[in-house]
Amino acid sequence: MERRTFVHFVTGTCLLGPLAVRAQPAGKVSRIGLLVPWTEPIAAQLIALEALRLGLRDLGWVEGKNLVIETRWAGPNPQRQRELAAELKALPVALIIAPGTITIRSARDAAPGVPIVMVLAGDPKGAGFVASLAVPGGDLTGTSAAGEEVLGKQVELLSAAVPTLKRVSVLMNSANSANGFFFEAMSSRAKTLGLQLDRIDVTGEGDLDEAITRAKRGGLVVLGDPMFGRYHARIIEQALRSQVPSIFGGRQFVAAGGLMSYLSSDAWHWRRAASFVDKILKGARPGDIPVEQPTKFELVINLKAAKALGITIPQSLLQRADEVIE
Repeated sequence: MERRTFVHFVTGTCLLGPLAVRAQPAGKVSRIGLLVPWTEPIAAQLIALEALRLGLRDLGWVEGKNLVIETRWAGPNPQRQRELAAELKALPVALIIAPGTITIRSARDAAPGVPIVMVLAGDPKGAGFVASLAVPGGDLTGTSAAGEEVLGKQVELLSAAVPTLKRVSVLMNSANSANGFFFEAMSSRAKTLGLQLDRIDVTGEGDLDEAITRAKRGGLVVLGDPMFGRYHARIIEQALRSQVPSIFGGRQFVAAGGLMSYLSSDAWHWRRAASFVDKILKGARPGDIPVEQPTKFELVINLKAAKALGITIPQSLLQRADEVIE
């Protein structure tokens, strides 16, 4: 997330549901869908959606004037996501914005023919969403969360923080089809570091405690997945209780007490999504718009968590950090 005070909390909530058309002046009004894998608006999600809203406004798309955003809080269940995606198609909407691999797949399957703007897609080519990043083809385009080098970097940074590590586990949502790509990318880097890499797949909240306990006497990589975002407090608490040093995919985890994170800013992805919306609403075909990947990544370290884990973060790593939380 961008490191800024969330001053648009109230105005950001305009994304929470359909906007009344009565406030719109005469002229063409575009209606778009927003399908999110969350069941309720918490601060982190509202910040992300505010970034989208600001990006749209900068491009001339203003809710209540020339734009209506139909938001559906679908939660993590793919069946529910498909139901609401079909509902959005039936309205109809000009396009659907969908974050994360599972939600993107749900939108694509339930709303064929509707352009999909992907946000934080894991492996869009491997998942079959696009033919290539440069020329997606079909009805999907948007942003991809990370390349192979970034995933390997998470393993490398965790190893640098705890040089004594011999084994690292990767916590994965079993429903995410991008897991194979993620694990393969991290495995190659782990091998060069002399680390054993284990894969732990979970299906829901009930699996989390046991999964993290399995990572004892090693480290843990927690992938950026809506399920893990929803239960972040539980994951962080259990990791600290089990004395498992962990790296996460987002600053919000470290701000909540996690040890460290390394990934691009979620807000970057949501703000860039606005540019894809703008192009599609102006007539561009999704298949002709290249998928974008971030070029800036943030390393955030929590020294309080390190102390609780009995870890002394090397000074050389602290100097590389974009932010150190004390």
